[in-house]
Amino acid sequence: MNMYLIEDDPATRRMLERILEDGDVGTVIGSAPSGQHVTYEDVRNADIVLIDLLMPGKDGIQTIQDLRAQGYQGRFVMISQVENKEMVGEAYQSGVDTFIHKPVNRLEVLAVLKRVMEHLQLEQSLSTIRRSLSVLDGHASPGRAMSTVVSKTFADHAHDVLTTLGIAGESGSGDLLKILQYLHDQEKIWREMPALKDLYQAVLIGIDPRISYEQLQREIKAMEQRLRRTILQALGHIASIGLTDYANPTFEQYAPRLFDFQDVRTRMKEIQDGEKTTRCRLNIKKFLTALYSEVKTRSEDPYS
Repeated sequence: MNMYLIEDDPATRRMLERILEDGDVGTVIGSAPSGQHVTYEDVRNADIVLIDLLMPGKDGIQTIQDLRAQGYQGRFVMISQVENKEMVGEAYQSGVDTFIHKPVNRLEVLAVLKRVMEHLQLEQSLSTIRRSLSVLDGHASPGRAMSTVVSKTFADHAHDVLTTLGIAGESGSGDLLKILQYLHDQEKIWREMPALKDLYQAVLIGIDPRISYEQLQREIKAMEQRLRRTILQALGHIASIGLTDYANPTFEQYAPRLFDFQDVRTRMKEIQDGEKTTRCRLNIKKFLTALYSEVKTRSEDPYS
């Protein structure tokens, strides 16, 4: 995939170029020391733009907003050492998929970019399938062909919601997508949300029916840890939005539905106080139940 770098520090820029080249994750098609003179024409062929948050002249958030306004549809991965959660929340609202933290670490860069690339490839595959179906349907009915092109799958809606929550690039997002799809496929079997351990077990066995008991127990623990980290990230993202704009529609919609609101208020105060860890105790079952309900509602809405 093609990458474009916008980073004011030459040493960091060279390091990123070397990591991308050695890691064989993409081709750097261009770079710039700031967003001040970067236009749509510079990045139009880039699948992913890696962009610094704090730059002279025009910062990363302003650059993203300008490139989006000019028509750029690719992904943004932000590079930052900023701990200010309000700025992080603003960056997510501007269209950032995920963050790479400074000082740049090779393993983190490769892991983050590979996750973003996997989501991009999945979207491209789905688009190809839709185009193929639209061609086939076109022989039967123009109206039906049009409906095929614009319709979204349940998985599409699930990914959209995770993107809104700022966790589409997190390692646990894949687990969330698998769980949501499983609940959707097995809805008639489960009258209510199953116990979490039963749910994790069913999803993992569905992926590998021949998994051993010992391996299954290890994978259940690993999945639960990834989910917990990812849901905490979603909580932090929502809390950051609330600090920036308490009346923000995303905050109003998701804060009380996905989380215990006392946890949201606690996390907001922690962010204000500059605390990196949290005392919040997640209700994972509530989160999954509400998340599935949200995605299902969207998927059943013909206008969404």
